[in-house]
Amino acid sequence: MGQIRFLLNGIDVVLDNPNPTETLLDFLRENRKLTGTKEGCNEGDCGACTVSIAAIEQGRLIHRALNACILFLPQLHGKSVRTVEGISAPDGRLHPVQQALVEYHGSQCGFCTPGFVMSMYTAHRDGRQDFDDVLAGNLCRCTGYAPIIRAAEAAAQQPQPDWLTDEGDRLAAMAGGDITLDGAFLPATLDSFADWYVENPDATIVGGATDVGLWVTKLMRNLLPTVFIHRLEGLQQIEITESGIRIGAGVTIARMRGAMVDRYADFAEMLRRYGSVQVRNSATIGGNIANGSPIGDTPPPLIALGAVLTLRRGSERREVLLEDFFISYGKQDRQAGEFVESLFIPAQPDTLAVYKISKRFDQDISALCGAFNITVEGGNVIAACIAFGGMAATPQRAPHVEEVLIGQPWNETTIEAACTAFAQDYTPIKDVRGSAEYRLRTAQNLLRRYFHESTNPLIETRIVGRGAA
Repeated sequence: MGQIRFLLNGIDVVLDNPNPTETLLDFLRENRKLTGTKEGCNEGDCGACTVSIAAIEQGRLIHRALNACILFLPQLHGKSVRTVEGISAPDGRLHPVQQALVEYHGSQCGFCTPGFVMSMYTAHRDGRQDFDDVLAGNLCRCTGYAPIIRAAEAAAQQPQPDWLTDEGDRLAAMAGGDITLDGAFLPATLDSFADWYVENPDATIVGGATDVGLWVTKLMRNLLPTVFIHRLEGLQQIEITESGIRIGAGVTIARMRGAMVDRYADFAEMLRRYGSVQVRNSATIGGNIANGSPIGDTPPPLIALGAVLTLRRGSERREVLLEDFFISYGKQDRQAGEFVESLFIPAQPDTLAVYKISKRFDQDISALCGAFNITVEGGNVIAACIAFGGMAATPQRAPHVEEVLIGQPWNETTIEAACTAFAQDYTPIKDVRGSAEYRLRTAQNLLRRYFHESTNPLIETRIVGRGAA
């Protein structure tokens, strides 16, 4: 059978036919006795298990903070793993982030500290200083974040330690062809994946494992056979043309956000609140779409932008509007052996507003997520595309609301008439995140908010250059 290779704190690791669904967290603690990496929530929320993963992406060595608890061993092939035990000097000198946490009293009970160290280490390596975002995926119950942030700021002023070297050449040597494990397949090319999946349509596709990982750690499900698609460069391309932007299904949410910043600012801002840095570094746009969750945050804005999916089966491809991909709860327009290959967003002016409504600002599941893409010319609405998640069994447009708006003056009378149509488009459920009445009223209020933000220059808003004439 096959084997996987990676670096662990600078040391070569070769595993012959490992268990495909053993997590990195379990491997570190039980196999290598590296117990600095802690098990907290075991679902990618608390950050206690954060490690730093280096990989060659787009020809460059990139460092990412990831959750070891929902990272499977095959996902490490050809990468470098650093744990809290592996960042100090051989002579015992502490890394600047470790020293700063000591000096600024950033630790009390210490359980969360290794995860904070590794998030800070990765940020230090990349030169990031947006620490409120960097540390949003690390939970501390006793210290309080002020001394931790002060430590991060102090460490940022220190140079990179001379004992940490670039491992790119060693990683490049680990590349290779397809890898077959007992119960798992690691294709090296998109074509080999497509052919294999036709023959194994019931296999579990693993991209970033931010969702699938919980199937193992929480539901104890057997995922085999499993196919890991993280090595497929054909799924990780972002192509920008005059007609629009095409994004491969394997592009992470972090990279997706980068592509949206200068095109659809509200979409990018919403993605800043998608999970945590660790989750955004691993989760893929294709996975967020293909799992069909009614509360997935990316489908509403993508539907509002008129996104088109390319689905592939073997060598055959077909296109479908994203809004038509979701059929019913847990059911999508995807044939056996067919997978999401890419999505295409047509070029258009940025009139998009996206509102994520949740109880916490950071790292929370949406009660609802609304996206409004409305075009106004000469004081009248000439086009409208409105979509919501969390309001139905699938992400869904609001055709009755759109119908009331189109052709009418962009004013409060029209807005109030459109608000009454939400009840025709949605029958939201009641759950722990909100009642049906709350969701319906909030959806109406978000349309009102969009109108006021687009027409009142005195309102502080992220919507720039949008509004009625």
